[in-house]
Amino acid sequence: MSTIEESEEDQWSRVWDAREAALKPILGEPGDSVFHSTIPFEFRGAGGSADVVSFPNYVAGATYVTAELTGLDAGQLKSSLGNYELMICARSELEEAASFIARLACYTCDAVLEPGQTMDIGDFFGDRSLRAMLFTHPSEGPTHFEFLGHRYSLLLCVGITPQELEFAHSHGSEELLRLLKSHGVFPYTVPGRASVTSSGKRSVLSRVFGRTRER
Repeated sequence: MSTIEESEEDQWSRVWDAREAALKPILGEPGDSVFHSTIPFEFRGAGGSADVVSFPNYVAGATYVTAELTGLDAGQLKSSLGNYELMICARSELEEAASFIARLACYTCDAVLEPGQTMDIGDFFGDRSLRAMLFTHPSEGPTHFEFLGHRYSLLLCVGITPQELEFAHSHGSEELLRLLKSHGVFPYTVPGRASVTSSGKRSVLSRVFGRTRER
């Protein structure tokens, strides 16, 4: 292995360890599971996706966080949060959730995602309920973490139903978040669950990872 390759590997390890240490006070100790893409993230144009780390002690169930978008220039377009990692929570281990944010990480290099936006996801989870994602803060306000002299953020993905998507368009994302919290859904993505809204009107779905909508 050449000196240049060793230097790049050392830099990657330094960033990985520093990121993990910065996230521990927020998410707890990481789990043993790291979801590695068969094709590395740097080759996202050829089907690559981001690595994902599990944090089993953040909430009951499973929490997954991308580990490619901060520390090194990954090409992510900055939002109001700056550069950020994606996270998603499930009530139990759910590899599809990890796969979702691994793929969505690539999308953040082409489009800006903001808290309060929604995105159609089609039938990504293979169930009959979730058809969109709501992007939001993991807590009441922005969640920041710092390492190697820079500050970054976390953007939480919450799976929502067609009825909830329509409700967000009509009443705003904050109102939908209030309902999700009052019904004990937030911060989880729960395939197969019932809608927390009473609207029966279904939205028109675009392709998986279609365009985002402002609240």
